[in-house]
Formats: sequence, C-alpha cells, structure tokens
Amino acid sequence: MSLINGLDHVNIRTADLAKTKALFVDVLGLSEGWRPPFPFPGAWLYAGDKDVIHLVEVAAPAGPSDGAALDHFAFEIADYDEALRRVEATGLPFRTAPTPGTSVRQIFVRDPNGVTVELNWKGASPRG
Repeated sequence: MSLINGLDHVNIRTADLAKTKALFVDVLGLSEGWRPPFPFPGAWLYAGDKDVIHLVEVAAPAGPSDGAALDHFAFEIADYDEALRRVEATGLPFRTAPTPGTSVRQIFVRDPNGVTVELNWKGASPRG
C-alpha cells in the first residue's frame, strides 16, 4: 500500500519572482492565492483550489534543472494547441515531443530560472 496520495506541490527558487509568476499565471493559467505570512517574499500559485507551485524569491539564480538530480516536473494540460500557442508567444526556450506508441503530445518549456516544465496532452490512447 502506497503512503502517497498524489503530488502536493513543486517549490521553485527564483531570482525573478515577477517573470516566473508571469509564466505560470499569464501563460499557463494558474492563479495566485493564499500564502502563509512567511518572512520572505514568494507566491503560491493554484490550479483551481489546489496550490501546485510555490515560488520563493532568492537573491541569486541557481543552475538549470536539466542535468540536475531533479530534471523536470510535469502538468497534464487540456488543450495542446492553445498551450503551444501561449508558450511560443513567451519567447522562452521550448521543445515539443510525441511519446512513442501513445497519443501523448508534450511541450517542454524552460522557465525564467532554467526549470524545465513538461506539459502533457494525453489524447485518446495515453497508454498505447
């Protein structure tokens, strides 16, 4: 029996809170919501009523996530074409990829901190 119910949230340390928030709010449609009164700047971003991204502002940027022990994280998306249009408009580096033997289409976008965010559209046959 697994003790895990699901992924609770992802925490991103950022030297540019505004640009990072803009990707997740303006491009991907999350909303900024309640956050405990921590003694450091940041934001909690929500998908519906669930906080899924925690941002913590730091003085200096860290290295990119690809090649690190934690390479990326992924969201399931509802509309591939709309997500691709929005990501293309950001000017941020990204790539697309199909998942072999499935209907899954993926977009990998690098946030302003170098964190790779995978966007998955599942399609009709996500398991082949």
